[in-house]
Amino acid sequence: MSKATSTDLYEVSMARSYLREGMSAPATFSLFVRDLPPNRGFLVCAGLEPVLDFLADYQVDTEDVAVFASVSGQRYEDLEPLLGLRFTGEVRAMPEGTIVLAGEPLLEITAALPEAQLVETYVLNQVSHQTAVASKCARCVLAAAGHMLVDFSLRRTHGVEAGHQAARLGAMVGFAGTSDVAAAYSEGLAAVGTMAHSYVEAFGTDEAAFRAFARSRPGPVTLLVDTYDTLTGVKTAARVLRELGIGPRCAIRLDSGDLGALAGQARAVLDAAGLQETRIVASGGLDEFAVDELVRSGAPIDTFAVGTKIGVSADAPYLDSAYKLVEFDGRPVMKLSSAKVTAPGRKQVFRQPGQADVVALADERPPHGATPLLELVMREGHRTSPRSGTADALERFNAGLAELPPGARSVRAPVAPRAKISARLGLLTTEVRRYIETCLLANEYPAAAGPDTS
Repeated sequence: MSKATSTDLYEVSMARSYLREGMSAPATFSLFVRDLPPNRGFLVCAGLEPVLDFLADYQVDTEDVAVFASVSGQRYEDLEPLLGLRFTGEVRAMPEGTIVLAGEPLLEITAALPEAQLVETYVLNQVSHQTAVASKCARCVLAAAGHMLVDFSLRRTHGVEAGHQAARLGAMVGFAGTSDVAAAYSEGLAAVGTMAHSYVEAFGTDEAAFRAFARSRPGPVTLLVDTYDTLTGVKTAARVLRELGIGPRCAIRLDSGDLGALAGQARAVLDAAGLQETRIVASGGLDEFAVDELVRSGAPIDTFAVGTKIGVSADAPYLDSAYKLVEFDGRPVMKLSSAKVTAPGRKQVFRQPGQADVVALADERPPHGATPLLELVMREGHRTSPRSGTADALERFNAGLAELPPGARSVRAPVAPRAKISARLGLLTTEVRRYIETCLLANEYPAAAGPDTS
């Protein structure tokens, strides 16, 4: 079976019903985050590239239909109308690395209604998870304040694929490397790593382990110094590195205890041994708050290895994201549910330095000096431009970050900017709401009609 089966059952049921009722007119769905999680002043768009790969290859085959039939208790023949369905639509999206705020569409999909419906679950899964993790990584970059960051998250993420994604997402916002070998190879990232406490324990002493490790590697090594006694380990590492003449290219790693105090003591030992260029790496359950505290304290740590809390975005592991129908067959539509009202119509987001973002209708002209953030990235089921790499995303991220107000970039108690709604979008929202409420009172809602929005 293909990835077409990576969907919720109700998507299959709705798509089958649409086909049965002849409802295959173009539909536009908008994906956005209603509210930012706590301690978030912004989000970083991510997950678009895997989504485009998925949509470009999307096709329901015979095995997929058999799976749909099996899990739904229906006959194969009843679901056979789905056979051969491909994604032939259009995607407009913010490229990966773009800064995004609450209420702004990260992407909009326009396709035949059954197509746009069936892909909802996978698209939400990829964009929601990867945007959450990329945003967590971005906060670590802010906290590190120019110090090097590396990804150690693979062993803690919710699956190997999620670990691969975390490595890629870290690189998108400025991480220098990853411990994930597969991700480093396939994404062209720097592979980084040290040794485990078990390695030292296997050799019995720090010195025996350090010398063996150095013999096994042709390049620089990073020695884990806190398996037994940290300061003794640092002194042993300093002696071994001096005797081998490789100190300037190497590092020691602190993985437990009071990292700030230990880093200061380790720095003094290394400097006294003439190893001023030997770096100090810190790890051990670090997140942006711990990194921020260590940096502010002046701890002489050169590299922060973050993993456990970053790869799962521990303090905000999900986003309040939604994928909502905003237009069908040329008719703007909206949801009126309490606290979950959606704005109708295809949209665009305009950004202008020093001004609030404006969420507008897709055909509106941008305000003077403003840049439209949603770009056409897929037409008729095919990409409109080559795949965007992590370097491109990093450039977008850095540019967007520089434009954010200081309060949004704060690691602690950030203040998130709010986007404005354009006058035309506000008017359309009012008109569509009034039209729906009028139809509800009259107990009718003609599917082919709509409010006069001219």
